[in-house]
Order: sequence, then structure tokens, then C-alpha cells
Amino acid sequence: MVADEPDLTRLRVDRQRKLAEALPEHGQALVLLGVSNVKYATGARVVAADYGRTAKWRNVAILIDGDPVPHLWTWQPEGVPGDHPADHVHDGLDLTTDDGAMALVSFVAEVGADTCLLDEWTMPLHRMWEGERPGDALPLLGPAKLVKTADELACIRRAQQINEEAMAEVQAALRPGIRATDLSAVFLRRVAQLGAHANTLDPIWQVMPDRIDRGPHTVTGDVVYPTVTTDRILGEGEVIWVDTGITWEGYDSDFGRTWVVGRDPSTPERDRFTRWRDVCDRVLDVVKPGATGADLTAAARQGEERTPWLPHLYLSHGIGVDLAEAPLIGTDLGPEFDEATVLQPGMVLVLEPVIWEDGEGGWRGEEIVAVTDTGWEPLSSFTYEGWT
Repeated sequence: MVADEPDLTRLRVDRQRKLAEALPEHGQALVLLGVSNVKYATGARVVAADYGRTAKWRNVAILIDGDPVPHLWTWQPEGVPGDHPADHVHDGLDLTTDDGAMALVSFVAEVGADTCLLDEWTMPLHRMWEGERPGDALPLLGPAKLVKTADELACIRRAQQINEEAMAEVQAALRPGIRATDLSAVFLRRVAQLGAHANTLDPIWQVMPDRIDRGPHTVTGDVVYPTVTTDRILGEGEVIWVDTGITWEGYDSDFGRTWVVGRDPSTPERDRFTRWRDVCDRVLDVVKPGATGADLTAAARQGEERTPWLPHLYLSHGIGVDLAEAPLIGTDLGPEFDEATVLQPGMVLVLEPVIWEDGEGGWRGEEIVAVTDTGWEPLSSFTYEGWT
């Protein structure tokens, strides 16, 4: 189901076809400002260290009904795929200004698109838009992104391979006396060497608390995760939850494990890992087309007194051009939402149960799988050396 190597041209054509086929049911134009949404529609990269904060220099895409290729406004032509038609590439728009916003609105009016969908507003765009306001783009974008093609799955797997290879080097560098920020330096250097196109998630090296009253804790009285990385010096015997993510060809990866600084895990720590592994195995036993999110949460909870994931997060999330996207399973949206989530071939699940007991501590990790016609296949492959 997963391609050996992604065909990036075919990948872009398939994504644009999905959007073009869905558009007439919703409107005459799809206007995209969100970084990941423009990336999905065009394949264009924002060449920046932190492209999530480049509001002024963001790419903009507009798909017009009847035209299979989106128009793209960009400040960085070097990030545009070579096969994107030249007459569909325009100079960047600054949508933080009235002039930039008016240029976008004028283009939509000139192509005769009376009904539009939009994923994000800027204040100038909100002021300049005349006539009927655009509808929400999510009902179109959500289903398009939900089921991945073989090429998309291959991109996710390659992104994960880069992430895991870099984390193997970080794990080898972990020792008492090292600063958490030094681990970030090792990671960021290595992912750049391996060809990552962006760092998606600020690396997390969180020393895991073993008691709620030692803090910090959430407003619901639970253990906090994640916390911001600092230059804290890591001490011998500390248990850390690690989490990293990079982007390759527009697709994200997600790595999570529990490591111990400078010693082997204790027997109780290994026991908590075994419980975590059992939760994952029970969930994977029911992962197949037609299973619901409620089936997965029921399997995870079987035999557990405490819900085996953090209540302010989820049992599982999807991944693609966003680090966390649908399907979201085990959220505070409740059991009816989980029941309405039905697995299909091509969906991707990042399983991240957490085993944690007040006064004892716990274990957290992440595994990525793709739903197949008959079950699932792994997209992650990092070992559990030292815990089994």
C-alpha cells in the first residue's frame, strides 16, 4: 500500500484532483492562506526557519472551479515545484495590508467566483471583502486530507525515517550532565544533514514528574505534557519524555519515547512500559477498515483503571501535512465523536497512549501506522532497546 519511493509529481496531481473534484459541490473558488493548506494544494514550500510565523510572507493559493491547477502567490519562487504552470505563479501578496487584501479580493471578483470557501482571515482581508462572505473551507479540505495516497504514505514514512535516525544519535549522546538544549542541537544538526526540509516541532525533553503535587499540573489536576525545553542540566536517573517532528516534502513525522538518563530502567519502569505496549497491541488488534474510534478507545481502556492517555490530548491523532490532524480519537469531544470516526484504508494513526500513576511515574511513546485493506502496516520502526 505504501509506495517504495514517492512520485512527487503524481502526488501533487492527485491532491489537486481531489480538491478540484470536490469544489463544485461547495462553491466556485477555494481561497487558501493556511501554511499547510497551501502546501497541500500546490506543493510549494516556504523556505524559512519557522514558516509557521511568516504571516506577512505567507503563500496564498486560489483554486477556481474548472481549472485543475491552483493559482499561487509567493514571495519565494525557489519553493515552487518546477512543474507548476508559470502563468499560475504570481508575486507574493501581503495580506496584512489593505492593498494586498484588495488584490486578492479583486482577483476573485475578476474570475467571476461569486461563492467562495476560505480557510483563514486576516483583518485587512475581512475589511476589504465585499459581497457574500466566503464559507468555511474545512468541509472540503478535511475529507481530502483524511485518506492518504500511496505516495503520501511514502513521504510520511521517509520523514519518520529521518526523524528516527536523528533520534538514534540523540539517544547515544544522552548522559548525566548534558543540557536539554544540547540535545536539541544534536537533533537539529542531524535532521538537516539527513535532508529534512523543516523542523516541525520544537524538540521536547521533558523530565517526567512522578507526583502531581510536585507540579506542574493541568487545571484538571493531571500531569502536564509537554513543557518547554530549557537549558536545564539533566541528572542521572531522571526519566524524560521525548517528542520531535520534522517535515520532508511537505509531510510530517512524529517521534515519542521515554528514556532514562545514565542508567538502565528499573523493574517497575519496565512494567509500566509493558503495560503501554499492551495498550498499543490491544488497539492495533482492532485497527481495520470499518472499525470506529470508539472501538479503539474501548480496546485501550480494557483492564485499565485510569484512562491510558493524557486527558488533555488523545489516544491517537492523524498526521500528514499537519503534525496533528484528523482522525482525532479519544479527545474531550466525547464518545459520540469517536463512534462517528470510521477507519478507512489510507488513514494514518499516531498512537500515543500514556501509562502514568501518581507517585510512580510512567511511560509514553508514539507509533505510526497506516490503515490497509485488511488491517494496518507500520510507518515507524524505532526500537525499544533497554525496555524489553
